[in-house]
Amino acid sequence: MNITKYSEDKDTRGGFGEGLLELGRKNPNVVALCADLTGSLKMDAFEKEFPERFFQIGIAEANMMGIAAGLTIGGKIPFTGTFANFSTGRVYDQIRQSIAYSGKNVKICASHAGVTLGEDGATHQILEDLGLMKMLPGMTVINPCDHNQTKAATLAIAEHEGPVYLRFGRPKVPNITPPDQKFVIGKAVVLKEGKDVSIFCTGHLVIKALLAEELLAAKGINAEIINIHTIKPLDEEAILKSVAKTGCAVSCEEHQIAGGLGDSIAQVLAKKLPKPLEYVGVNDSFGESGTPDQLMTKYGMDVDDVVAAVLRAVGRK
Repeated sequence: MNITKYSEDKDTRGGFGEGLLELGRKNPNVVALCADLTGSLKMDAFEKEFPERFFQIGIAEANMMGIAAGLTIGGKIPFTGTFANFSTGRVYDQIRQSIAYSGKNVKICASHAGVTLGEDGATHQILEDLGLMKMLPGMTVINPCDHNQTKAATLAIAEHEGPVYLRFGRPKVPNITPPDQKFVIGKAVVLKEGKDVSIFCTGHLVIKALLAEELLAAKGINAEIINIHTIKPLDEEAILKSVAKTGCAVSCEEHQIAGGLGDSIAQVLAKKLPKPLEYVGVNDSFGESGTPDQLMTKYGMDVDDVVAAVLRAVGRK
């Protein structure tokens, strides 16, 4: 298939920054909090235009979550911003107790997720965050694939009542979704229809799946590509409809295989439609320093890994 690009490559965090600024202009109740990473999260435009609605908390992420929870009581819609590792692993107790348990309307916005954070290394490359957050009752979990979709998701979660975890990344990636898209929480997007295998992908793995599709077509395999931008609530209907047609599936995510999107898909298939499922993701390992491309290859999340997983899945039908 020919991959449509709507602009030059852009980073997903830039989409978040643009969405946050637009929200600030639309909704006076939107406020932003950051843990000393304003530039990295592209929150500086919001800070400049709405200084009275921006709170620089400093390197005190746990405090930031508590403040955000408190702001909701006064009707504010707080968007917190820091790296994914510090948005989840460092502050899990505060999120569980102060935000999720009482259903506070906090939007936890997390950049630099996965190994594509790159040279900062394993201590910053969280690969467990989707699992941590999806296990919290009432938490919505979203992982968009490019700049445009991240902006659309940022706008959409402001309209959603309840806690949300929005995950995005550091590097520039191809901008493959339209700028005027309507982002519907919990609704998967079919990027290409196929009949031989269902490839369910999320985040930075969406472009990898699309590139893999071209190689698979050369091998006579007609793949269906579905962008699962919402990890929770999961679009079970889309998953079951696709796998009923293709007979096998592959999940692709920049995350630990254990606890991520693939695990959620496996639960759906095990209960309602037992079919072969293969995984593309990190297999029980921490990351390390390196370029994003080097790390995606080393940890089994590149185009060739998607192709290999598809061949395994098709071979099990």
